[in-house]
Amino acid sequence: TRPDFPVNDKVKCAMKWFIRLFFRTLRKVIGPFITLADKITTPKGIERSAEEQQRVDQQTTQLALYHFQTCPFCIKVRRHSKRLSLNIELRDAQYDPQSRQELLEGGGQLKVPCLRIVKDNGEVEWMYESNDIRQYLDDRFAA
Repeated sequence: TRPDFPVNDKVKCAMKWFIRLFFRTLRKVIGPFITLADKITTPKGIERSAEEQQRVDQQTTQLALYHFQTCPFCIKVRRHSKRLSLNIELRDAQYDPQSRQELLEGGGQLKVPCLRIVKDNGEVEWMYESNDIRQYLDDRFAA
């Protein structure tokens, strides 16, 4: 059997750098195609009466979605939000340093998608995981 050779820190650092560079390049190459496909196939939202939509719009002022434009899980949440005709503020945690810092300080981790929910009592909840966010939006806003 081959003995396990310890991997020194320089090799680990080089591997991390290479992996980061690979995915960054991949994201830059396929990102525009993902964005275009998302825009072309935007789902149609549900229709509500004007009064009901106004009530929903008022409730969504308490929500903000921290996202990356080309993250598949973020796209999933944004599409679900469009399907429910929700006007949730989008905050780009990838390219906007202020949004990135808010997410890190408020939510405790730089992970997207993350829904920031301000409750009626002023308490702020940070919800991660696309399926949890979608379920929350369904429970609160589905017709």
